[in-house]
Amino acid sequence: MARRRSTKRPYGEPHPELDVDALRGGLGARRETGPRGEEYFVAVPRPNDKVYICPGCGQEIDGETPHLVAWPTGSIFGDEAAAAARRHWHTNCWNSFGRTRG
Repeated sequence: MARRRSTKRPYGEPHPELDVDALRGGLGARRETGPRGEEYFVAVPRPNDKVYICPGCGQEIDGETPHLVAWPTGSIFGDEAAAAARRHWHTNCWNSFGRTRG
């Protein structure tokens, strides 16, 4: 069986700089309004071999499973901090984010 090439950086290497414009454009991000009126960038990421935790339900999201990634459009600490706050969500969890069930 073929092994996947690791995407981890070598030990001791510095973290690469986060390119906010490439993140926004590379994922084809769109703007959406959150439940309290805040603006988010929302995009559908490419499949990968990572596992994420959905902040909506606390369950794992396999990188191969269709889902979305969302992050605030701005932060008092700058665009890089906003992009670093991105989270991977199940689509249904994002769609019900901040909404109460009646």
